[in-house]
Amino acid sequence: MVPRHHLPDVRLLRGVGIPATGYLVAMADPDEPLDHDAAIAALNKALRLQYRSGLAYSLVAGSLTGFAHVALGPQLYAFAAAELDDARRLVEKIVALGGEPVTTVAKLEFHPQAKAAFEWLLQTEREAIEAVASVIQCTGGDAESEALEHRLEHMIMRKQEQVEALERARG
Repeated sequence: MVPRHHLPDVRLLRGVGIPATGYLVAMADPDEPLDHDAAIAALNKALRLQYRSGLAYSLVAGSLTGFAHVALGPQLYAFAAAELDDARRLVEKIVALGGEPVTTVAKLEFHPQAKAAFEWLLQTEREAIEAVASVIQCTGGDAESEALEHRLEHMIMRKQEQVEALERARG
């Protein structure tokens, strides 16, 4: 373990980003509070995509055909329920921060072929993960920021696990 006095001043790293997991991560200054306006804007951007995620999984779950794909319907529906639960959490956070949640949904697409449907889901889910991860850039080092960041990390982890399941299903 490196002694604390040998670590770089995290204020110098704020906003620079460290590509450790494929997402830009900023180290927060422990004295810097959450930027409410920036967080609300970023949360609303993520919320539009989160709404779409819930609807997209429902759309694909109900429209898959063929013996090999119909069995995936219940799993995709479970993903849809988790997506809508996280959408609710984003709405709660936006309201708690004094903002107004967006009510528009990012564009949905219908793909009758399973392979195309999975490709589209993968593309849109990766976009949603990036949007959720970008909210972390607005956080500071205070307790409110840490709580928000922790919630977002759990969302990202769950969504990434779903992406991996889609990749396996796609073959």
